[in-house]
Amino acid sequence: MATIDLKSLLGTAIKTQRASLGISQEELAHRAGLHRTYVSDLERGARNPSVDSIEKLAGALQLSVSSLFEKASDADGLKDSVEILFVEDNPRDVDLTKRAFKEANITNPLHVVRDGVEAIDFIFASGPYVHRREARLPGLILLDLDLPKKSGLDVLQEVKANPRTQNIPVIILTISNRDRVIAACRRLGAKHYIVKPVGFQNFSALAVELSLGWTLVKPSRADGSSPAERKIDTS
Repeated sequence: MATIDLKSLLGTAIKTQRASLGISQEELAHRAGLHRTYVSDLERGARNPSVDSIEKLAGALQLSVSSLFEKASDADGLKDSVEILFVEDNPRDVDLTKRAFKEANITNPLHVVRDGVEAIDFIFASGPYVHRREARLPGLILLDLDLPKKSGLDVLQEVKANPRTQNIPVIILTISNRDRVIAACRRLGAKHYIVKPVGFQNFSALAVELSLGWTLVKPSRADGSSPAERKIDTS
């Protein structure tokens, strides 16, 4: 299984853009209002950047945050937006999430399904989605917990139990940060959650982490692998 170390890719992108501007680490740190040692650690891929520092560095490098991550993606030969599967039965929440995506500059193809059974059919190319057997797996799943026909927890469990789909990142959408439910989701393999409704404020910070952690782009097929077969290292 190939591993993408996105901390290193982001560091390379920062260093490359800094070099193209002809400025030193000290000057970049000054422009961004950060310590030079911190910038050095980021360029070496030795530190996880905060959302705030990414925004400061992008501005100091005369880039948008999305452009900085595009450069990080280019450093590994990544290309093409992945498809996001959005599992949500509430039309209002669907509209709010689409608006949050737009405001956070997330332009990936978004496919919406309305219940847990349809989600499983889509992911595993069964039932009405049998035509997807040759299609790529979704690169990210946004999963509501309170679904008709099959619960979000059941969907999450099936996804994480299957070797073919277990590496697909899943973000849980929930009406509260109930410790018991969130703990159950984490045990099953979901690393993030958003308390609904999804809006720009609660999604934008996570969107930055998504761009860093999962980069929302398809890997090139040079190694013959699919997105679900390539592990992304953010440790």
